[in-house]
Amino acid sequence: MDILAHTLWTNAGARGANALAEKKENKKFHINVAWAAFWGVFPDFFAFTIPSIIVIYKIIIGELSTSSIGAHHIPVAGFDLAHYLYQYSHSLVIWALVFLVVWFISKRPRYELFGWALHILIDIPSHTLAFFPTPFLFPISNYHFPYGLEWSNRWYMVVNYSALVIVWGGILYKKYLKKNI
Repeated sequence: MDILAHTLWTNAGARGANALAEKKENKKFHINVAWAAFWGVFPDFFAFTIPSIIVIYKIIIGELSTSSIGAHHIPVAGFDLAHYLYQYSHSLVIWALVFLVVWFISKRPRYELFGWALHILIDIPSHTLAFFPTPFLFPISNYHFPYGLEWSNRWYMVVNYSALVIVWGGILYKKYLKKNI
């Protein structure tokens, strides 16, 4: 899924969890929405930032042409590194280890990290085996969900963003009601 959609879904999920905790009068539970959104895009930033910088550098120095870059043709120049980093940032096993270590260090669960887990869970069915399948069980297993849909497909994008409009319409409507009642 694209970074904007990951940000919007994670943000909505954090707001929903906070609203639920508020409704149940749980004063101890709170998710920082900005940090949740950050962790919601972290897996892609981790996997693609350095390889993108390498590709841009190679374009600038003339070692790579812009015509070799397309939606499904990623130049080997740097993106072999992306595949390597992707398996770490898109693994629920790695996420769980990081979550537990952070919990141990901070002496409380950092629920914002669930944005990272949500990212992975969204990517599992929205990636095909042909283009960055989600290695959610790495390093325990090399299994990839075989029935993924291509998130960049037009109908998928329409459905996804329509759902986001509905969810965010509800969030904004509740915020409006809370402010004006």
